[in-house]
Amino acid sequence: MSQEKIIKVLVVDDHQLIIDGLKSLLQDEPDIVFAGGANSMQEAIDFVSNNPVQVVLADISMPEGSGIETTRSLKEIQPDIQILALTMHEDINMIRKMVEAGASGYILKRTNMNEVLEAIRIVAKGEKYLGRDVQEILLNNMSQSATPSELTVGQSVLTQREKEILILIANEMQNDEIAEKLFISERTVETHRHNMFTKTKTKSIVGLIKYAIANGLIDENPG
Repeated sequence: MSQEKIIKVLVVDDHQLIIDGLKSLLQDEPDIVFAGGANSMQEAIDFVSNNPVQVVLADISMPEGSGIETTRSLKEIQPDIQILALTMHEDINMIRKMVEAGASGYILKRTNMNEVLEAIRIVAKGEKYLGRDVQEILLNNMSQSATPSELTVGQSVLTQREKEILILIANEMQNDEIAEKLFISERTVETHRHNMFTKTKTKSIVGLIKYAIANGLIDENPG
């Protein structure tokens, strides 16, 4: 495997046990290298200022500068660096703030190791990644906080049927289930999904979620 394809990863966490655990996880991967660990925002800044890093796995809660501040600072130093939040925080507001700060991905510490590796590889390519648990949190929140009549997308308004389907997608229903519930064909459901992606200029459910966050379609203070 050529050198340019190697993904160098910095782990930022105030718990050394987490850093050591991820170092152990990454050492057996042929395309990923553990570049180093940092216990604070300043250590992360110093490391990135002096070492080439493609991906930063960053906790959010740290004693000397949050993961949000760390993300902003690292993106200023190295705009092409990819920040992947690895945290216990599950609230909508925190997810929103990390995305707005420039994070390329967000996964929870309770996730399995295979998803951590998957997330690293995806964000290293410049793509976005929201963990499966995170997608569920955001979609459930969207379905609870937004009614079909409230869902507008920028200057392009979703049709009534698209709004209904978006809510059902948020409830994790598959195309065949949506078709049965709405008495339409699966092909029609797929057409509506395609139209929603076109209107929001997204390519996946993850992208639709990110658009929903950016445009306030997800209530960050539910209830």
